[in-house]
Amino acid sequence: MSAEIQQQTAEQETTESSTGLDSNVAGALAYLLGPLTGIIFYVIEEDDRFVKFHAAQSIVFLGGLVILSIVLSTLLTVLTLVPVIGWIISAVIGLIGLLFAPIMLVVWAFLMYKAYQGTEYAIPVVGAFARSRMVE
Repeated sequence: MSAEIQQQTAEQETTESSTGLDSNVAGALAYLLGPLTGIIFYVIEEDDRFVKFHAAQSIVFLGGLVILSIVLSTLLTVLTLVPVIGWIISAVIGLIGLLFAPIMLVVWAFLMYKAYQGTEYAIPVVGAFARSRMVE
């Protein structure tokens, strides 16, 4: 019974953002395509701090992951040019990347879920940075 009450309360608290979507839907969609949708929602959202926060956090967190991926791909490409030692190091980094990818997928889905719930969940460090630097 308490789950139904919480769900009804959450439904009552949803507000419409300036995008025409409910705030929780817009907040979740800000994560959908990584920093791209984060930038789109950050630019088009005028008033809703909830949506702007999730858009900003999406830009900082997922944008950082994109940059990290580019840097690691470049590093792996260079390391493969170095015989034996470079191959071993690039294989180790590649395996770590394979382990890291599913974890980031879970974090991405979790952030979308929390935004859809209407929770302003802040990733430690990243969320505070996004809130202080990007949310007006």
